[in-house]
Parts: sequence; C-alpha cells; structure tokens
Amino acid sequence: MLDHVITGATVVDGTGGPAFTADVGIRGGRIAVVGRVAETARTAEDASGLVLAPGFVDPHTHYDAQLFWDPYATPSLQHGVTTVAAGNCGFTLAPLKPGDADYTRRMMAKVEGMSLVALEQGAPWSWRSFGEYLDALDGRIAVNAGFMVGHCALRRYVMGPAAVGGQPSEEQLGAIVRLAHEAMEAGAWGFSTTQSSTHSDGDGQPVASRHARPKELLALARAVGEHEGTQIEAIVAGCLDRFSDAEIELLAELSATAGRPLNWNVLTVDAAVPDRVPRQLEASERARKAGGRVVALTMPILTPMNMSLGTFCALNLIPGWGQVLGLPVPERIRRLRDPAVRAALLRHAASEEAGVFRRLTDFGRYVVGDTYSEANRGLTGRVVRDIAAERGQDPFTCLVEICAQDELRTVLWPMPTDNDPASWALRGRTWQHEDVLLGGSDAGAHLDRMCGAPYTTRFLGDCLRGRKLAGLEQAVKMLTDDPARLFGLRERGRIREGWHADLVLFDPERIDAAPATLVHDLPGDSPRLDSRALGVRAVWVNGVEAIRDDTVTGAVPGRVLRSGRDTETVATR
Repeated sequence: MLDHVITGATVVDGTGGPAFTADVGIRGGRIAVVGRVAETARTAEDASGLVLAPGFVDPHTHYDAQLFWDPYATPSLQHGVTTVAAGNCGFTLAPLKPGDADYTRRMMAKVEGMSLVALEQGAPWSWRSFGEYLDALDGRIAVNAGFMVGHCALRRYVMGPAAVGGQPSEEQLGAIVRLAHEAMEAGAWGFSTTQSSTHSDGDGQPVASRHARPKELLALARAVGEHEGTQIEAIVAGCLDRFSDAEIELLAELSATAGRPLNWNVLTVDAAVPDRVPRQLEASERARKAGGRVVALTMPILTPMNMSLGTFCALNLIPGWGQVLGLPVPERIRRLRDPAVRAALLRHAASEEAGVFRRLTDFGRYVVGDTYSEANRGLTGRVVRDIAAERGQDPFTCLVEICAQDELRTVLWPMPTDNDPASWALRGRTWQHEDVLLGGSDAGAHLDRMCGAPYTTRFLGDCLRGRKLAGLEQAVKMLTDDPARLFGLRERGRIREGWHADLVLFDPERIDAAPATLVHDLPGDSPRLDSRALGVRAVWVNGVEAIRDDTVTGAVPGRVLRSGRDTETVATR
C-alpha cells in the first residue's frame, strides 16, 4: 500500500524535459510510482491543473541558528524549499569552545544581521564539536539541511582571540586542518571562508578568516579533497563588484587543489555595468583551465533591502561612512546635519572605492517606509526626490532631515537601479552559463533588512506570467536538479522512482510571493521580514506533508544531510 498518491498532476520532473501528466505515489519517504498508479493508498488527492515539481534546493542560506527555534525554516519551506545549504561565508556555530558562545553570537549578529536576543534565547549552545552541533539538529527539523564548517569557527577554536589578527604556528595550522577533517568526517559538506572587507565581528574587527594567508586556505582545500561529497564556498572582497587578478587566481587554485567545486555569492547583474559579468566569470574560466570549477550564485529576482541611518546596514560599508554612522545617535544626527559632513559622505559615496554600494547612493530614489514622528506623518510610501522638490532641498539633505525627526528610526527602501529591460535580458543570458547557478537568498540572515527566501515562487511566477525569461521546465530545473547536482545530493532534485519524495505542488496560475511584511515572532519578540507563499498547495519532505496551503503541518521529517552518506563527490578533474 502507498502512503499517499497525487493523481493527475502536471509533472515537471527537474530534468528540463517536457512536462507530462501522471500520478505520483509515495511510500516510505520515497517516490514509489510515477505514471499510472493502480495500488491503493492511505491518502490521495486530485492534482488536476496543478504542477508537481521536485522540492527546491536553496544553495546559500544562514539557517544555522534559526532551525533551533524555527525547525520549519520559514519562510523558505512555504515557498517550496525542501533542502537548504547553510554554514556559508565562513560562519558557523561549531566547533565551539566553552566560553566562546558570546563572541560567536555577537559576530553572527553583526555580520549576518541576526537578532542577538534570538541567538541568546533561541539556541541551546550545548555542543562543542561540529558533529555534536549536527546531532543537536538531527531529527528535529522539517527541511533537509546540509552545513559547511566555517573557517572563522575553526580558527577561533584553535587560536582563541589571536585568531583575529594573528597567524597560526605550524602546530596550530595542523590543528585547524585536523579540526576541519573531524568536521567533514562528521558530515560537514566542506569548508566555507570569507576574505571580504565587509565582514567584521561584534567588536568591529575583521573576522578571523580574513587574516588567513593562501598557505592556510590551500591546506584546508587539500583537506576538503580527501573527503567524499565535499566542496568549498568562498567569499572575497571582489564578489560585490569585480574580482582582482589575485582573487581570481585564489578561487581557481582553491578549487583545483581540492578537486571540488567552489561556489561564491553573489553575482550582481546590471546592464549599466556591462563588464561586471564577464569579469566575474573569468574566475570560472581560470578554474577550468587549472582543473577546478568555480560557480557563481546569482538571484533571479530583485530582493528589496531596507536601509537605516540608525542601525547598521549596507550604508555603513561605504568608505568613510562607518565612522559617522557608528557614532551615538545624538552625535550622529548633529554630524549628519552638518553640510560639510554630508558633502564629504557624498564624495565617498561617488568614489571608485564604494564599488557596488554606489548603487545605494541615489538618495532621491529612496522610498520612505515606517516613520515614528508627527513631523513625518503622511510620508510613508513617498519618494524622497518628490519630498525634496517640495521642500527645496537636495535629496540627501531631505532624507537626513526626515530621519532626524524620527531620531534615525526611519525605515528607507532604495528603489533598484537595475530593474530595466536591458538588465533583465542580461540576466536571462547569464543564467544560461554553465558556471552560473540560481541562489543566494541569504535566508536566515539580515532578517529585518531583507527577505530573499521567496525567490523560488517569485521566479516561477515571473517565468509563467511575467517576463518569461525561462520556460517552466527549465526554471524548475534551475531550482532543483542544478543545485542538487552541484552539491552531489544523492537521489534528490528530480521526480524519479526510488528517489526521495521531496515535492512541491503548486498552481501555475497563482504561484508567487506576497510582499514582505515585518513580524515580531523571533525569540525575545525580535522582528523579521516574512513573506507568504501564493499558489503553493503542498510541500512534502521525505514523503511527509510539511506544508499545506502556506501553513506548516507541525511534522519534522527533514534530515541533516551529511557528506558522503547523503552527498557524492562532484569531481572537477
């Protein structure tokens, strides 16, 4: 007897092949039948007019902590994501020495925008080894989750506070590498690292992995190559705009040394910067020649990210801005109201050093979000340029005055600069490159600033009823089989008899994502942005219904996916 049968569905199986009508039967967590089902089943449903696809795979999340208080990985699960890759950007919660939990929490709050209160109250922090961390999640989550081991945690465990600013001795380097081996033996998917200049810890210092030299990075890459089903995720400063020659060489060498794929995040596509995509993909070309593979993650949607002059955000990362925006609020307001200070900030914003953050500095294109003072009543939803024209001010002065009236609590939404037809056409072409993969949601991070988790449903809705830059079958493949094959997931990513029953059933006429709204449902009543899924009928994880009509069922059928057991090696040579 089957556990469940879905009849008359339009099956899009993840291979990119044509859709077909079929019944799909589930038994024991796997797909038992695809075709005509004759067996009886405990439960059944008619899926006529609906699309059945493999569960989506999100290749870049930061659910490392959230899964402890939210085993459903919301809102990703509602949007059809059944497998998440976490432990990215060099940041993980393990290995962890006693006494280091506070440092780790403050670092994650700073670099990944997680609520410090939620981190303190929502996770047990009871593990020491990476394997113990995985064990703490196993059997308690509703999604499948795989984790890299973070370079920062490895360094901190071995070197202590000297991991920030110091270099390991030969003995310490050996210990770091042994610790990485232990993590991968326990199931880590590989190791992740960051060299990005935007990543600083809770004390404002460059995070530990930023101090690593190539010798250390290559030693860890060699360790990755000794384990089955592993790979590398790496972030360098040039990920945000354009790689330097040295960064291209480093990424290629890391992948070639490991003999494993390396992915990086995120490739920003903008027709106004036509040389960016070719420059970034030079890393892939260089890696291929060296015997490696470097894969760029890119988002198929534009994910709004709010800004604030009151709390840390991307504006702080513009050279010269952090010193002003890091001041106490009264002093910050005083400085921001100084015309000379504003002029200096605008010069920094227009400089070459600002890189990709220059796109955030057309302040006339900001939309005013939530406001908190009587002086700003009626401004929510209005464009700063229009308000500035009414007041006879330049846009930046106008924006500063609006924020000052709210004691800098005003929420600001910059309008995207790359929402033009030429940029979308360039995205469509970029997605076809063999070393470009859709993803980079950062789900689980920057919770009150952005909500990238719904990229799956928004992308499918756009493909079906919007720009139609990809057909349905190809779009589903990009969200399922492509990331599954990159990570070497065993028997996931396709609808095929005998494979794991990770499935999503949706209405092609409705699938989409609702606008993000701010909710206060984290531990400590901390806020985050959430987005409802539209048109998703049901989601199954390992054959168990986890979502029905955008609502979690309470089941926790997910698994911690461990390298080797649940992933196979994707060799590059």
